[in-house]
Amino acid sequence: MVKALRRPAGSRPSPDSMTLFEHLSELRRRLIFCIVSFVALGIATYFLYSPILNGLRQPYCEALSSLGHASRGCQFYINTPLQGFTTRLNVSAYGGLILSLPVILYQLWKFVTPGLKANEKRYALPFTLASVLLFAAGGAVAYFIYSRALQFLIGSSGSHVQEIFSPSSYLSLLGALILIFGIAFEFPVVLVALELAGAVKTSGLRSFRRWAILLIVIFAAVITPSSDPFSMLALAIPLVVFYEGAILVGRLLGK
Repeated sequence: MVKALRRPAGSRPSPDSMTLFEHLSELRRRLIFCIVSFVALGIATYFLYSPILNGLRQPYCEALSSLGHASRGCQFYINTPLQGFTTRLNVSAYGGLILSLPVILYQLWKFVTPGLKANEKRYALPFTLASVLLFAAGGAVAYFIYSRALQFLIGSSGSHVQEIFSPSSYLSLLGALILIFGIAFEFPVVLVALELAGAVKTSGLRSFRRWAILLIVIFAAVITPSSDPFSMLALAIPLVVFYEGAILVGRLLGK
């Protein structure tokens, strides 16, 4: 039977018997929390732009130092009047989104929890925390290997070529790496969720191990935006470890 669209005034709904309008009202409330956190943290990032940009350019400085080009200075150059301002806005937007990710995932968890069964609620919070930590770990790995990627890319251009990077192109590549690594590091969460749902079996993952390693390496080579071997290996090796870890977690949960 379809529940009533509205509940009589004065009655307090239980989480498991909410009407359609109550679900929509709850969704709106959760979305407002997400939007407010995104805007507030984006504004904070806007005013902290200078130290953030200084931190983000450190891989560039390290790459130039390793190549013996430290005397050039790791400065960015803009060639249009609006480029500096739009770069600041983009950094603010990305910063607001990344910093508000824990709030967004928490609000998502609070929204879906009333519809879960008791045994499913047990896994909701660990999965949310694991998703946040793994995304942060993937972004950190991308940041720390970016200098090696730049060394490869700059060195491949030859000794008679001098690099002049704009902040937008530099940060676009760094942002793409952080986003791709962060999403790819959610791989074990997806595998364990599929195991819990019964969509895949641990024995099937074990028997598919060799093909999985091959597909992971191909995936890392294709999806890495910088196309350098350091980024590819930095993505492929953790994914293989995550695959083995998901098999181990599946066996423990099975017991």
